[in-house]
Amino acid sequence: MQVLFGVLGPVTAWDDAGDAIALKGPRHRAVLARLIIARRRVVPVTRLVDDLWPDPPADAVGAVRTFVAALRRALEPRRPPRAPARLLVTEGPGYALRAEPDTVDAWRFEQAVAATATLSPEDVFARLRQALECWRGPAYAEFADQPWARAERSRLAELRLHAVERVAEARLSLGLAAEAAADLDAHVAEHPWREDAWRLLALALYRTGRQGDALAVLRRARTLLAEQLGVDPGPRLRGLEADILGHAVHLDPEPGGAARVWAQTAAAYDRAVPSGARARLESTVGLLRNLAVTGGSGLQEARRHRVAAIAAAEELGDAELTARVIGAYDVPAIWTRVDDPEQAAQAVAAAERTLTALAPSGYGAAPLPGGHEAARARLLATIALETRGTRAARGPQAARQAEEIARRLDDPALLAFALNAVFMQSFDRAGLAPHRDEIGAELVTLSARHGLAGFEVLGHLIRIQARSALADFAAADRHATAADRLAERHELPLVGVFTQWYAALRLAETGPAAEADAAYRDAAARLDGAGMPGLEHGLLPLALLCLRVRHALPVQAGEHTDWGPYEPWTRPLLLAQGCRTEAAAALRNIPDPPRDLLFEALWCLTGQAAITVGDRETMERAHAELAPAAAELAGAGSGLLTVGPVSKHLGDLAAALGRPH
Repeated sequence: MQVLFGVLGPVTAWDDAGDAIALKGPRHRAVLARLIIARRRVVPVTRLVDDLWPDPPADAVGAVRTFVAALRRALEPRRPPRAPARLLVTEGPGYALRAEPDTVDAWRFEQAVAATATLSPEDVFARLRQALECWRGPAYAEFADQPWARAERSRLAELRLHAVERVAEARLSLGLAAEAAADLDAHVAEHPWREDAWRLLALALYRTGRQGDALAVLRRARTLLAEQLGVDPGPRLRGLEADILGHAVHLDPEPGGAARVWAQTAAAYDRAVPSGARARLESTVGLLRNLAVTGGSGLQEARRHRVAAIAAAEELGDAELTARVIGAYDVPAIWTRVDDPEQAAQAVAAAERTLTALAPSGYGAAPLPGGHEAARARLLATIALETRGTRAARGPQAARQAEEIARRLDDPALLAFALNAVFMQSFDRAGLAPHRDEIGAELVTLSARHGLAGFEVLGHLIRIQARSALADFAAADRHATAADRLAERHELPLVGVFTQWYAALRLAETGPAAEADAAYRDAAARLDGAGMPGLEHGLLPLALLCLRVRHALPVQAGEHTDWGPYEPWTRPLLLAQGCRTEAAAALRNIPDPPRDLLFEALWCLTGQAAITVGDRETMERAHAELAPAAAELAGAGSGLLTVGPVSKHLGDLAAALGRPH
């Protein structure tokens, strides 16, 4: 078993499964901390005694030996009796912790900072951002007042501040001056004696066009340094003020790497391609496809400009061009509710018109050539994707046709797009998680073989959902890890939204309700600004309601809770807690849940409300709809929330109906 040690925060240790190891009392942790500070060197027992007690008791040496014995049992629980310890060893007059360099978070942090000395700004930024995430609080937090820890705590704190400033410097080199300024503003407020932080903040403000603010920062730095330290600013800080006043050329960012290539290529394109050229429309869709996966406002902006690009293509009267513009937007989609129904309807209408324009006319007309067949498949896949979550027959039909064409043409990218459409139309009844798992598995294999990173991530996300529905969290964990790795490699920040929600779902099903509640709230905070209103609206209150139902806790809701699109299926259950007459009326008017990822969850909430008010007709319907999913976890197929085993809800319904389960 490999043990990992954490000292960048409270002193702790974890086993190779990631579970915290019980280290007993504060003096046990003090011994461990003291040995970690010694960095694999022997610490004499007498030194440990002096460090642990200002006034050592008579049996202090025996007590230290007792602490060490307890630590050994905790750190090497499978060590045979009387076998020598391999991790916490006795040597000469004392003890040493033979931890490997990569098993102590502080040592890994030092290595990461040292390694960035020769790296590019891109690599410095990525490496140090990851390294800084290791910090859980002040180093050796519970030993802040111990003399033996003081120097090490101070050294690590200084190294952390240096790393924060290196990250800001890398951001400036990458052209991210606004982001650097935001981080540095908080940094200098906490650490006003750091001249380099003031210098970087002023430079970041200057590069965002805020010359006055940059000069104000330098004046504030001069005042604080004089008042708190009694010193004048150093030469670099003084020189920066003069350079800002003189608009020195060297202060302007030097485009490099990707930024330089982008600027030069864009300028060349503008010069070479006429403004009215049709090629610009197709190039635009390629940009929009990348914009859609960047996070923030990118997805909403991409959708808006996509509709405009389709309209512009149709205005030109070129069906083939329109088909390419519509079909090139093959952005992998995982959520079964469209973000903007009006935009989706416009895309579907244009796709249908274009299909008609491309179709062969007249009796006995020749079949479409291969290029047109591929375009037709993309139009059909678009129709299936944009009609997801509805009961229209056109969506499943279009998905089947797109898949058939893609398999016949043996086009991997086209097949991946078609499989996405098939997935979106695989919700015609409950209990289809195994079918969706097969779709996800094919997407992963196909995409990995042909370098389709976005669809490979989609396949893993689909399998997270499906394996969660089947309560196979070990497999879901593996797919979440794979999705996160791909997302990091290919800069797909939206993927983390789904994997974080999955982690909350997993906790809701396997852990304490209070911890799951907090995890859901953290996950919801990440949705803010992600640009996915079809996912965001009403999801947190729904997840918390499902959590309470899952754990048989009292159902409650705030007076002004915004349930979003889920209100029809939550209202009866909430009313049933205090006003059964109104709840019964709400149940009579309740629509069937949409055929989407939350189908089973919403039927379970409806069934619970029906049980509470004694609505037999709704109970019968709920039982019939949920029966095919008896082996699944209700709602877990969304990868976001859970209402517990469907079998439990079926049992409750059967008991209320007076029938055997």
